[in-house]
Amino acid sequence: MEQAGLAAATHDVSLWALFMQAGFIVKLVMLGLLGASVWTWAIVIDKYISFAKARRQFSQFEQVFWSGQSLEELYRSLAERNNSGLAAIFVAAMREWKKSFERGARSPIGLQMRIDRAMDVTMAREAESFEARLGSLATIGSAGPFIGLFGTVVGIMTSFQAIAGSKSTNLAVVAPGIAEALLATAIGLVAAIPAVIAFNKFSGEAAKLSSRMEGFADEFSGILSRQIDEKLQPRQAAE
Repeated sequence: MEQAGLAAATHDVSLWALFMQAGFIVKLVMLGLLGASVWTWAIVIDKYISFAKARRQFSQFEQVFWSGQSLEELYRSLAERNNSGLAAIFVAAMREWKKSFERGARSPIGLQMRIDRAMDVTMAREAESFEARLGSLATIGSAGPFIGLFGTVVGIMTSFQAIAGSKSTNLAVVAPGIAEALLATAIGLVAAIPAVIAFNKFSGEAAKLSSRMEGFADEFSGILSRQIDEKLQPRQAAE
């Protein structure tokens, strides 16, 4: 009894000691989950910065667009830049507008369809950039606990083998192995919980930005539709 108590007292149960004492498979699970946790936080930081930048750019462009500046002047100022968000949609629509009129567009319906298609393609590309790497968060959030549980099962099996080998159910024999196994589950939750929260938050942010792009595209399509009528109707009447 005294030896068992001494073993329990001197056994190192710090997190580092539990990791070092774990089996190869459990160590591999822990390292994989720690790597997933680091990747999760890297995505979180990157998305937080990129979404904040996108919201700021959206607001700045809307302010300039609705300030009364002519569309031609705004297009010339943006045409040679590497645009994103609302600016990219505006430039894509104006580029198609100018190309069509340079080629002598005659059909208002065809021109409107080409402009709308150009904006739709740009919106899809921008939405895809907003949703990039969110799938990784979803995967880590859903798979992390189960991977940690796998490490736990393997660790507990190892503990039972140790019990069978020592032919003792003393707590000093069982506790370290159980602790190592549960540490894998804890690391799995540490990786999964932030991933799930971040995925839900950034998915909502991406949906809001996509909605703003769709709203702007609809408004701008209406503006161009009126200008198409103003430009093509006199030409058609003259013919």
